[in-house]
Amino acid sequence: MNVNRSIVLRSRPVGAPQASDFALIEQPVPVPNAGSLLVRVLECSLDPAMRRWMDADSYGKRIAIDGQLPCTLTACVVDSRCEGFDAGDFVTGRGTLSDFALLQADGYTRRIDRLGLPSLTCHLSVLGTSGLTAYNGLLKVGRPKVGETVLVSAASGSVGSLVGQIAKVCGCRVVGITGGATKCSRLLESYGFDAAIDRLSKNADTLAREVHSACPQGMDVYFDNVGGPCLEAALSAINPCARIVLCGMIGEYNVELPPPGPSNLWQLVAKTATMTGFLNRDYLAHATGELAQLRRWIEEG
Repeated sequence: MNVNRSIVLRSRPVGAPQASDFALIEQPVPVPNAGSLLVRVLECSLDPAMRRWMDADSYGKRIAIDGQLPCTLTACVVDSRCEGFDAGDFVTGRGTLSDFALLQADGYTRRIDRLGLPSLTCHLSVLGTSGLTAYNGLLKVGRPKVGETVLVSAASGSVGSLVGQIAKVCGCRVVGITGGATKCSRLLESYGFDAAIDRLSKNADTLAREVHSACPQGMDVYFDNVGGPCLEAALSAINPCARIVLCGMIGEYNVELPPPGPSNLWQLVAKTATMTGFLNRDYLAHATGELAQLRRWIEEG
């Protein structure tokens, strides 16, 4: 309780982050003030957005050199200066990669329980940022309809795998783009996808042919986590009035020179389609109903 170990950013990564870009430091345990909680961190979620925050301000504040790494976490309250939270409560919120963290009493911090769940980790995945991103992005921006075809990139990841399963609940045909044979098998055997496309070592033209083969009736919703060739391939197969949800661009996060944008954006005009940038934070003010629905789906298998 006297020492708090934290991971800090020592230098801005060039390309893929290296161990030398980070350091483990020891500091005094922080003291909460009015409106905050001191928590003992139990689990941290390592998300692609953290890579963007190491470089520049985007939708999250740029991490300062020697600054702690922000993350979503599960934790146990040690000391509460917030009404509605007590010592011993399990919570989730936005803190830091550290032994102890201060959480603010904002819309991101909430009390959680483990009853009926496989583990506390569910609150970082299907009942956390990943689940809410998949739910809100697909249902509120993508607006899938029964019988439509939904294409998802990074489909075996924490968000993409949930997008695909929610789309199946909605009565859609679901196709996933992922990297490698093992991940393709996971989509088909574990997540219930109807078809899987391996994107490794393939350019946009090759991917486009495979998307057309996997989506013979075209595609109505594309949930994009990757950008680059995956987005260009998807644009080639959209149906009239298709909806493209731009959730992430992980294909560009570790490159020094971003690849050229899609060369076929005219497809949006030709098919009167829409492409919408999506940030989950814009939908978090009233997440109670969404979390309740996700929990029901867990209980239903």
